Amino acid sequence: MEEFGLSDVSLLLTLGTPHLPPPKGSPGVIDQTRGLLNYVEKHCAKAVYTPELKYVCIAGRYIQGARIFRESNMDVATIDNSQTSPISEVAAVNTNFNSESNSESSAVTLRSRFVGQGYKQVCGEADVWGDGVVPEVSAHLEGALNISLDGVYHSPVGSDDVLRPWYGSPAVVEQWIHHLLN
Repeated sequence: MEEFGLSDVSLLLTLGTPHLPPPKGSPGVIDQTRGLLNYVEKHCAKAVYTPELKYVCIAGRYIQGARIFRESNMDVATIDNSQTSPISEVAAVNTNFNSESNSESSAVTLRSRFVGQGYKQVCGEADVWGDGVVPEVSAHLEGALNISLDGVYHSPVGSDDVLRPWYGSPAVVEQWIHHLLN
């Protein structure tokens, strides 16, 4: 949008897309975008939701990540929480799907530790909610209409549309499609 102009654009709608660059200097964090999100943050205009140009960012809340070593304050390395970006307005939508957030006990699982390490690579923190791939905090963009959908998984791989719905599952699409149609 920055490079080609906005004359034909009235909406940017993203589904489980990371918008924030990973924090610089966090031990154990490797920028998997190879600097792309840092470039965008530095060189592109900030999102401003207006009637002429709407920014809508949809995030899934399927599973909470966990640190590898739960009993200590250290994961693979110590994290500086002051580097995270604030989230603008967040509208939470409960889609009543069976998700790890609803079906698991509070016990930390191997899966939540594995997912947490993926989240850490994206936002610098493991103990956050997300869609199994992208942390919720990274899928939201300051200045956008940010929406979180409970029980929504990131990918169609492994999705059965009922117990593990993803952004493209029919019942989930109904939660965000009106933004495209208005």
